[in-house]
Order: sequence, then structure tokens, then C-alpha cells
Amino acid sequence: MTTFTIYTPDNAPAASKAGLDGARAAFGFVPNLQATMAESPELLAGYSTLWGLFAETSLTPHEQQVVMLTSNFENECHYCMAGHSVLAKMQKMDPAVIAALRNGTPLPDARLEALHRYTGLVVRQRGWVSDADTEAFLAAGFTRRNVFEVILGVATKVMSNYTNHIAHTQLDAFMHGSEWTKPAAEQAA
Repeated sequence: MTTFTIYTPDNAPAASKAGLDGARAAFGFVPNLQATMAESPELLAGYSTLWGLFAETSLTPHEQQVVMLTSNFENECHYCMAGHSVLAKMQKMDPAVIAALRNGTPLPDARLEALHRYTGLVVRQRGWVSDADTEAFLAAGFTRRNVFEVILGVATKVMSNYTNHIAHTQLDAFMHGSEWTKPAAEQAA
């Protein structure tokens, strides 16, 4: 297994120091994801930029978490699923919604389920979503702008999910109790 360095602001490449300082300012510590991404200052900067842009979308914070958790589920990212489960709890998201997102089951809220379904299609079909599925998403009360915001959220998660897959990023302490493995029935699908 290839081993990747988990950097700190003290030993990171010079061009990554500001990104790690930004992560520390945002989270109160440097998460292992960003500490690993620091190997490539460009990846770290790109991820941080997309994260910030996604946070500014017209999707609510709970809707943003649905996009992120759905992407994490579809991409089978243990690290990000654990982290976003904690973030969703901190945002006081309905525990039943979080559980459904973690289990790959329908969400108990119709609007969020439409977003969940659409995001899953975007990820699984690599953007080749049918017009009928896009129309169903719009009919659920979402906008054409939201279609593209989902793509932004998915792109953000691809960067972190793939980094975690390749680097085998270890969970941070704050994730304790939110560990995740994709349910067996979903793995076979």
C-alpha cells in the first residue's frame, strides 16, 4: 500500500500552508483529508474553493448535506460519510434523514428524497441523467440552477472521495461514533 504524508502547517509544502491554515480556521483543527491533500497545493486549493462555492449555492445547508452524503454513499467514501454525518447532526438535520442517507434507503421527506434520487443518478450515471429524471427533479420544486448546483456538489465530493480512496485517509477523532460501511445489499447493487 502506498503511504501518503499527513501534513501539518509546519511541514507542508509552502504553497499548501495557507490552505491548511484556512482549514484550521474553519474547523478548529486540520482534518486528515486536507492534511493529506496538502501534498498537492493545487488539489487542496481546488477543493477548498469548490467547498466554499458549494456553500454559497441556493441549496439550503440541509440540501447541501443531502448532495454530499448521497455522493459519499454512491462513491463509498468511509471518511466523508462519517464526517458529513457529524456535520449533518451539527446542523440539526432530522436523524431519520441522516439514517436513510447512510443506509441508502428512501428519505422520509419528499423534497429531500427528490434531491437524493437526482444526486444519486448524477453520480451513478456520470452526468448522463435522462430528461425525464431532470424534469421530475424540477417538478419536485427544484430549479434549473439547482441542477447545476448538484453537479458542483458532486464535483467537490469526487475530489475528496477519490483522495480518501487512494490515500486510505484515517478518520479524525470528531468522527468517532459515525464510522460507516456501505450496507451489504447496496454493495451488491
